[in-house]
Amino acid sequence: MHAAELRNGTADASRRRFLKVTVAAGVGGLLLSFGLPSRGEIRDTPTSDLPFAPNAFLRIDRAGKVTFVMPVIEMGQGTYTSLPMLIAEELEVDVDDIAIEHAPPDNKLYANPLIGAQITGGSTAIRGTWLPLRNAGATARTMLIMAAARHWSVDPVTCRAENGRVRHVSGRELGYGDLVDAAAILPVPKDVVLKKPGEFKLIGTAHRRLDSSIKVNGQARFGIDTRQPGMKYAAVAISPTFGGRLATVDEAKAKAVPGVLQVVRLDDAVAVVAIHTWAARQGLAAAAPTWDAGPHAHLTTADVVEQLAEASRRPGAVARHDGAAEAVVEKSARKVQAVYEQPFLAHAAMEPMNCTVHITAQGCDIWVGTQVPVFTQDAAMRITGLPRDKVRIHNHLLGGGFGRRLEVDGTIRAVQIALQVDGCVQVIWSREEDIQHDMYRPYYYDRLAAAVDDHGKVTAWTHRIVGSSIAARFAPQWIKDGIDPDAVESAADLPYAVGALHVDWVAQEPPGIPTAFWRGVGVTRGTFAVETFVDELAANAGQDPLAYRVAMLEANPRSRNVLQLAAQRSGWDAPLPSGQGRGIALCIGFGSFIAMVAQVTLGKDGSVTPTHVWCAVDCGIAVNPDTIRAQMESGIVFGLSAALHGEITLQDGRVQQSNFGDYRVLRIDEVPAIDVLLVKSLEAPGGTGEPGTSCVMPALTNAIFAAGGERVRKLPVGERVRLAEH
Repeated sequence: MHAAELRNGTADASRRRFLKVTVAAGVGGLLLSFGLPSRGEIRDTPTSDLPFAPNAFLRIDRAGKVTFVMPVIEMGQGTYTSLPMLIAEELEVDVDDIAIEHAPPDNKLYANPLIGAQITGGSTAIRGTWLPLRNAGATARTMLIMAAARHWSVDPVTCRAENGRVRHVSGRELGYGDLVDAAAILPVPKDVVLKKPGEFKLIGTAHRRLDSSIKVNGQARFGIDTRQPGMKYAAVAISPTFGGRLATVDEAKAKAVPGVLQVVRLDDAVAVVAIHTWAARQGLAAAAPTWDAGPHAHLTTADVVEQLAEASRRPGAVARHDGAAEAVVEKSARKVQAVYEQPFLAHAAMEPMNCTVHITAQGCDIWVGTQVPVFTQDAAMRITGLPRDKVRIHNHLLGGGFGRRLEVDGTIRAVQIALQVDGCVQVIWSREEDIQHDMYRPYYYDRLAAAVDDHGKVTAWTHRIVGSSIAARFAPQWIKDGIDPDAVESAADLPYAVGALHVDWVAQEPPGIPTAFWRGVGVTRGTFAVETFVDELAANAGQDPLAYRVAMLEANPRSRNVLQLAAQRSGWDAPLPSGQGRGIALCIGFGSFIAMVAQVTLGKDGSVTPTHVWCAVDCGIAVNPDTIRAQMESGIVFGLSAALHGEITLQDGRVQQSNFGDYRVLRIDEVPAIDVLLVKSLEAPGGTGEPGTSCVMPALTNAIFAAGGERVRKLPVGERVRLAEH
């Protein structure tokens, strides 16, 4: 039998569908509506009819072209490179030749195994697909080898896969494309052999990003790039106060603007629809909407903090209770106490919120960049009353997510507007609307206390966390025994040996203010409070902050190791000139262990200049080291931006910040020198998208103290700090 004859093997369509579904259900995954093939080529139509689709992740055509159905969305974190590497490693193909397609909304097939829903978030891209994707590649490889062995009537152990071909010890070989039809009719193996780390050829090596070229040459399509025939454009204004309502709109003046087509009223917003965005924005300005301010018309940040402080005086739901910590602290002759505050934060993604919707008698099409395609589909179904198969989500690359696109509020408004528009309409938020109507990182209020002995060693530790529960809204099933697991992260699982330990949590919702995940909410908040407090304990004991930490980490060798490596890298013991200081911090989160040393210079006026950050990362097996370094570097910049400048404040029920002029992001000339060290490890991969942001905040504030500044217990630091009195 020749290769051409082999391709003519018979396999009925129902059997193929069965193989796709049954295997996909076993390994998880994702599917979407436009292709991102290799070498920057864009494919707008999914290839769902290829002859060999052994599972939900893989399709191989008769030319040997491999298409990978992407289980997460790319928002800059590098998953469009690192995840194909997992497939390519086990399938024995060149990762550069793998085409990529998004996945359609489908929780049954494509739920993130670590979250239980089809979500890109929680630093789970690699962690959640490490085994499923490798199994998918190994399954296809095994079936292709079996097909070749049957063709040659030889033992499969005498065959091997290499560079997209199956080779026999005799020298005979067939390309994958020649084998797909025969492989498609084989039973899907339940168990396959995965490579051992020592056998990896691709995993662990640095590889250029596969999505770089299309982003450079402009072929990459983000949600905001959507263009449909006859598309209209809408500018939106939302009530500036939380809980406010639309009062009046001057429709006549809006429609007098050339290009304006109509005005759409919602309960708490108004949209002006036009033939282009400029006309829409001009029409919105002319409409001059007025508002009923609603029940929170006089709300201020001070009101929110007062409520949090009051709530911190009452016991909360117990997240950790080892020994009588509260009693020990209360009776102790020597104790250290502190309160830490962290403000509301916006996401301020580079791509503002946008969504394009077309509702017809045939259904609803939505073009958007989202981290939650099923939630997006669900929201559209509720509003339109359409069944699931009539709501089609066309997902796109995200121009920044950070948790903002875990939310569907932008899609909800766009669908509400589209219901009143004849034809396709794209709704784009201005930067001001985006920042002033975000789903904010909660304001958190942490109260800590520790009893210490005569040598400064901790004998008891208490930690009360007060703040909003994101999980109660986003995923109420996560709440167990009254505890939001995200809210107490990094506190309830404290890595340090501190004797008796008590951690509790008080849920205190800010009036009318929507809160959401923000590049590692629990770990970000918890790491700042814990690591700043440990530094205070070291100072109280008159001990070196590094040595003090290491002494409490005998049971945590990976934590101890990254601390020592980061310190060594920074020249920790080397003296610094007056006005300079180094601070250290540890972060354990998402299965990774990270330590950072930050170095700052304080001016005589209290100005703060971070000059260096050294980072040691133990994230288990590093699939693509370049991606991990990029994640650390971007996380450090993101975290420094928040620690130095990030703050959303309220006055008269309104957010005071409106754009990057008053919601500062670190500028390029402010970025310190960053050094990232990856620890070699054979442990399963951990997540790296969020812990870098978490770790640098306390490293920075601890460095400010070491440089001669007063202890920073409230973020952001601001342009100046108070200098310690000498």
